[in-house]
Order: sequence, then C-alpha cells, then structure tokens
Amino acid sequence: MKNIILSSVAVAVLLLTGCSSNKPTVDETNKEAASTKTQPVEEVSSVQTESVSSQGVASNDTMKADSNEMTMANIESTMTSVYFDFDKYAIRQDMKETVTKDADIAKAAASAYSIKLEGNCDEWGSDEYNFALGLKRAQTVKTELVNEGVDAKRISMVSYGKSAPVCNEKTKECWQKNRRVDFKLLP
Repeated sequence: MKNIILSSVAVAVLLLTGCSSNKPTVDETNKEAASTKTQPVEEVSSVQTESVSSQGVASNDTMKADSNEMTMANIESTMTSVYFDFDKYAIRQDMKETVTKDADIAKAAASAYSIKLEGNCDEWGSDEYNFALGLKRAQTVKTELVNEGVDAKRISMVSYGKSAPVCNEKTKECWQKNRRVDFKLLP
C-alpha cells in the first residue's frame, strides 16, 4: 500500500511539473538565420553577351588556309623545274640561271615556306636505280640553292624515280621532260 501511495505521488509530481507554467522557449537563432536568407537581393544588371558564330570562325580559318595555299601556289608557279641529261645528275650549263632565279625566289617571296625538292627520272633503268638517281638530282639542286644562300634547314628532298612522269609518250622530248627536279612549297 505504501508503494501505491508513493507511486501515485510520483505520478502526480510528474504531471504537475510537466504542466507547469513555464512557457516554452523558441529557438530564435534559426529564425534570425532564416530572416537573413530572405533579404532581398539587389538586382544585377543583365549580362551582355556577344555571340560568335563557330561557322564564321571556321570560315575565317578556311579563308586563311585557302589564301595561304593560293599564295604558295602562285609562288610555286614562278619557280622553274631543273632539267637533267640522260643518266646525269650534274646541273646543265643552261639550267644554272634557272637555279639562280629559283634561289632568289626562295630567299624572297618564298622565305616563309619550306621547300621540297622532288627528283624525277625517265622510264629507263630499274626502280632502285631511278630512285637513287632522282635523289642525287635533288641533292645537286639543294647544294646549289644552299650555295646561293638558301638555308639548308628549309629544304627537304624526295625521289619519285620514274613513278611521277609528266609525259608518257615514247619520244626523246618526252623522256627529257621527265628528267627533272620540281619545287614544292610547304607551310
């Protein structure tokens, strides 16, 4: 009985203290933080953008590339191929002036470009022999250009042997046209 009385008193104390007149407190820190978040933001001026068409950029690059190719083609057209005698790689006397003129062009108008010398041969001889002869012809022209003042670092060589003829007739004149070194400009 004593236990029942003590339990009833404890429950009554708990009930009374739970319903006390203490007012509940509200945590104001969250409210202050929330009020700072809702402050109006100054209006930002609109961002001004400038649109650039990728097509326009591409066309500008294409135009520059086309213009550069046209310039190179125009300069190449002023350079003259150097022709050689049958089975020879020494520059003929009548071709020396041509090489000098080509060197002048290489030093002036074509100074911004690299030069590729393409050695060619007629159809006589084996492939191996003609590739070697075409390379010797290109080397001879390179040596002459360097002697005329063209930077050797700008010059590269290739031999096409008899694989790139400009004429396919079975005549002496046609074979003579295929014994040559051509000039190509590279960016």
